[in-house]
Amino acid sequence: MDKDKKMNNSGRSIPALIFLFFLSKTALAEPLEAKRYADFSHYTLALSWQTDACQSQYKRYKKDAKICKKQKKSHDKHAYLTVHGLWPSLPTSIAALGVDEKRWMHYGCATRPLPDLPEVNTSNKCNAPITGISLEVASKLADLMPAAGGDSCLERYEYAKHGACFGFNSNDYFDTMVRLSYEVKQQQLGEFIQKHYGEVITREAFNQAVKESWGDNAIKAIKLNCHGNPAYLTDIHITLRADKINLPLHSASFAEQKYLGNCGNSFRLDAFGY
Repeated sequence: MDKDKKMNNSGRSIPALIFLFFLSKTALAEPLEAKRYADFSHYTLALSWQTDACQSQYKRYKKDAKICKKQKKSHDKHAYLTVHGLWPSLPTSIAALGVDEKRWMHYGCATRPLPDLPEVNTSNKCNAPITGISLEVASKLADLMPAAGGDSCLERYEYAKHGACFGFNSNDYFDTMVRLSYEVKQQQLGEFIQKHYGEVITREAFNQAVKESWGDNAIKAIKLNCHGNPAYLTDIHITLRADKINLPLHSASFAEQKYLGNCGNSFRLDAFGY
């Protein structure tokens, strides 16, 4: 297809127009607000490189996760960068009860003595309560969280563990997750990941793409998890300031992390299949 056929009369590419339409719809969403335990400092936006997450699952348990069996090859390499969750950090009021970060990240809303909500077993996520999200939000989420709905129910598990105890409106919670994921994909970092699909990349080059996206502050806010030998990327965890969560991502959005992951100096962005 020639270049002229990919552009409309305004000079914008069709994918760019689709993204702008998505942003206009998301901009109408209500801001994400915690009604309880709002005294936390940051969120972690957890993203997965789906091809490698499935490979890690297979090597660890010698079988495919249900969602990995449904994975399809895509011409859009952005599609392999999926969202896992949005995790509020330990609230000060709960830390004052003797709860540490390790226990909070393990139990989330089921932490005792508070919030003490029912714990959901990771092996049966569909036992978690339904989230009550609208069909519109569910449709948007389906493109970015392959394990949502169906017999996987990741969205139920994530909301039960990381959202319910804060009193988040479930539509706002998942809308925020979707918006942030699309913003990452549309920045230089997203383009870098698409360009180097199936290749070995260096942490230095990855950090440069982060810097070009949001500045130096963002580099220390991104944790990269890898598995395998040689290493392949499975997860990207981005820490974001709670007081900036309803704004578009920019240099002041990011919160520094103590540990930046285990990926080392170089790692692979695995291609589809393993």
